[in-house]
Amino acid sequence: MKNKNSIYLFTIPALIVMVVFFLYPIFLSIQMSFTDFKGVGVANDVGFKNYERIFSRDRYFDALGVSFSFSFIVVTVQNLLGLFFAAVLYRLPAIRNFSRAALFTPSMMSFVVVGYVWQFIYSPFNGGLNAILSTLGLEMLQRPWLNDPSTALFAITAAHIWMFTGYSCAIFLAGFANISKDIQEAGRLDGASSWQRFRFLELPLLAPSITINIVLATIGTLKTFELPFIMTGGGPAGATRTLSLEIMNNLFGQYKFGFASSLSIVMSVVIVTVVFFMNRFLRARENNV
Repeated sequence: MKNKNSIYLFTIPALIVMVVFFLYPIFLSIQMSFTDFKGVGVANDVGFKNYERIFSRDRYFDALGVSFSFSFIVVTVQNLLGLFFAAVLYRLPAIRNFSRAALFTPSMMSFVVVGYVWQFIYSPFNGGLNAILSTLGLEMLQRPWLNDPSTALFAITAAHIWMFTGYSCAIFLAGFANISKDIQEAGRLDGASSWQRFRFLELPLLAPSITINIVLATIGTLKTFELPFIMTGGGPAGATRTLSLEIMNNLFGQYKFGFASSLSIVMSVVIVTVVFFMNRFLRARENNV
């Protein structure tokens, strides 16, 4: 009994950290979302006024739509590329470790560094992308990539995909490593081609890795802030203004702490809801494989 109580004592530091840095901020944000607090002075209770403002203005629905669009593009392309590279590297053990490290390196870089590097690449005057197009004689494809509402969001998604494809690849490679070699050998003995082994043996067994990658990428992209803020500031014409960017603009740009808190609560509910149903669907798919 004494040993059992001692085990519970070891959980106290973790519980304290969770309460102080997780539960209390959530409670404080919920409480603040019903006020007009501006960072200083008295916080007056305004009821559901902040939430009524959110759901009565197209601006915030547009920002949510941008967040969903960004998330859908990144999650789809990033995981497809990560799966492709993982499948190739799994079959090329001689270069696997070096290539895995090279692919994973961008995800360890600062968002600020990545944002400014890609901002230079997309520069309409001396940027690398337009320079390459000019060299190839494709001047008609040159664009002010970050200043054109039709291309700005795609430009930022490309930077994000470049940054985290290696992260997805590493998770998929871990999934490949867990596949029994006996299964692979049985496929070879049955005369299955490399594509057939991937399609009918490896891909179904990668279901847990697919679930992890999709869920993590969805959470990360729905709350994305750094790259849109650094590369475009939400422009042009709101084409890259995500819900997280709206929160930060209201919080630090206009000092509307109460309204920013209500936006953060809405975003949290959206993310939790999306991830809950997505995880439920993917877990059910794993069980049916």
